[in-house]
Amino acid sequence: MTVLYYLVLILHLIACFFLIAVVLLQQGKGQDLASAFGGGGTQAAFGPRGSATLLSRVTTGLAAVFMITSISLTVLKQKQAASILGDIPAAASPTPAAAPTDLLGMPLTPAGSPSASAPAAATSPEATPAASPAAPTPSAPAAPAASPRN
Repeated sequence: MTVLYYLVLILHLIACFFLIAVVLLQQGKGQDLASAFGGGGTQAAFGPRGSATLLSRVTTGLAAVFMITSISLTVLKQKQAASILGDIPAAASPTPAAAPTDLLGMPLTPAGSPSASAPAAATSPEATPAASPAAPTPSAPAAPAASPRN
């Protein structure tokens, strides 16, 4: 199967290079100065229909070979290999329990949070038996009432 894939790939590359060369060798339809500025608009939409030259026939054949080899390579590659994502090692993925950090690698905890200033065991409710649920909590001072403007 891999030999067939590489043979089709080589045929595809040869068809690509010859198709590029044949297209570049062809002469354009409107080569005069008037057609460059829109004077050739009296012709049909795609120019006058003339007899097919050897270069136009070769271009058509190479375009057909290009399309057939493109589809063949896609079908052969799907049958040949699995996803490329299977090659990534598991150690490269981040762990879900990792704490978020900033650009310098410092942990992203607010400066006033209890985890930054005191250990977790000292702030847990089991560690402070004197704490009562009815204890008043300090609140922020009330904002002054806005006075209406005259």
